[in-house]
Amino acid sequence: MKRTLFEPDHELFRDTVRTFIQREIAPNHLTWEGEGLVDKAMFRSAGEQGLLGMAVPERYGGSGVGDFRFNVVISEETMAADVFGSGMCITLHNDVCLPYFTEFATESQMERWGPGLVDGSLMAAIAMTEPGAGSDLAGISTTALRVGDHYIVNGSKTFITNGINSDLVITAVKTDPTQRHTGVSLLVVEDGMAGFSRGRNLDKIGLHSQDTAELFFDDVHVSVDNLLGDEGKGFYHLVHNLPQERLSLAVGSLAHAQTAFRWTLEYVKERTAFGAPIGSNQVIRHRMAEMRTELDVGQAFLDAQVERLNEGELGADDAAKAKWWCSELEKRVVDSCLQFFGGWGYMEEYPIARAYRDARVQTIYGGTTEIMKEIIGKGLGL
Repeated sequence: MKRTLFEPDHELFRDTVRTFIQREIAPNHLTWEGEGLVDKAMFRSAGEQGLLGMAVPERYGGSGVGDFRFNVVISEETMAADVFGSGMCITLHNDVCLPYFTEFATESQMERWGPGLVDGSLMAAIAMTEPGAGSDLAGISTTALRVGDHYIVNGSKTFITNGINSDLVITAVKTDPTQRHTGVSLLVVEDGMAGFSRGRNLDKIGLHSQDTAELFFDDVHVSVDNLLGDEGKGFYHLVHNLPQERLSLAVGSLAHAQTAFRWTLEYVKERTAFGAPIGSNQVIRHRMAEMRTELDVGQAFLDAQVERLNEGELGADDAAKAKWWCSELEKRVVDSCLQFFGGWGYMEEYPIARAYRDARVQTIYGGTTEIMKEIIGKGLGL
């Protein structure tokens, strides 16, 4: 299916991204999978190549380009190269964390952090989830009580992407524990602050090269200068930025499914059984036709939502539709694709095996499928 989303500048950028991935990420991906995290030198190199913080204004070192299509290119090329986990540090930094700085940081904060967010010397993470609070953001229990010109932070977070490697952690805290939504604020906790520690690099089913950590805060003194946005408005800042985060996850899900389909199409044309390519079997041929159609329909919807985001018109309900539909589609497609590889699909030497386990989390993080349906249903007035 021909797409009309991209312009020549995006395709030139795609060439840059593809070259970077082939040179810096692909040769090291399996090593990083074994080690459980990427080498931060790669992240810094991504900054040097102009792949980080594109939306950061020029006066702080960025290019000031808020066109999300460039972010889409990075995600698509990461998936096409089969380096999902290793590339996630870049997509999380750009797609999820950067908007909090570009939209809510003060000028002095951007002077402090902006250049590093662009050149790769500062990797960002966002810490919302807690052991006892996932989808219920207003129910977090990590506290930040103000004493003079500092907040004293106590609590813990879990399942934090970039949790080991990050330098700046946007942390959701309760500045007023007596309140729910209006008690939440966002503080930037910096690497090296006394009392801030990282626990385990969690052992996950998939995405092994993407570090996912526990974070602990024990009387961490955080200056009021590190308050991101307004005190008591953190929940609303999170809700404001979640549509882009969910669209980013949808983009990754669909690109991952497209890649799995491409591998499988090649395989079923080459693999023979009973004297003929297995793709000539009607059952396989029809399922491949179904997947191709589902992927094309999903791509058309997703591209339309990217355009809406660029126009500032992407709502929470449409982002939820994109996230749940594309992540569930990815799960179905990758499962079918692995089936067609037969026993070889269960072997680690085949990328489809890694894709199968990497795909499973997509319907969970960033808001589960069930939560996405709740958002859509409430948007219908139900």
